[in-house]
Amino acid sequence: MRRTLTIVGWMVVLLAGASSQAQEPERAPTAAERFEKLSPEQKDALRAKLREFKALPPEDQKRIRGNLERIQRMSPEERERLRANLSDFNRLSPAERQLLRERFGEFQNLSPERKAELRKRMREYLRAHPERREQMRENLRRWRQLSPEQRQELRDRMRERRRR
Repeated sequence: MRRTLTIVGWMVVLLAGASSQAQEPERAPTAAERFEKLSPEQKDALRAKLREFKALPPEDQKRIRGNLERIQRMSPEERERLRANLSDFNRLSPAERQLLRERFGEFQNLSPERKAELRKRMREYLRAHPERREQMRENLRRWRQLSPEQRQELRDRMRERRRR
């Protein structure tokens, strides 16, 4: 998984970086032309990643190709946001990356309704005033300190309040 993310990351950076260079208005440069514009270090890195890619199972190669096609269809702003997110991910410690992967795996296994609810809550959190976000973080810290029985009791009380 980590190797696959690294391969995709390098390809995103190199493809996005090469495509952001000045282009003739009539036609986009070919892959060979973009490759020639890379530094020797970038060429070596890309060749190494290509060897790793070819060593992957066919299903992983297909998935990566699909991801790259999706990235190429993105707007420049979306690609830049993706590049920034990848950069942020690479700055995390190995333990933080692993925790993020585990949480993402848990998220992928949720029902579509639960995913939608969590996305909605995250949007609300991000739009909230900084003081409100701090209050929400404090509530989460307190929630995590509760025992399972205390959490259930609190859920029951909240449901009862909503019914009134």
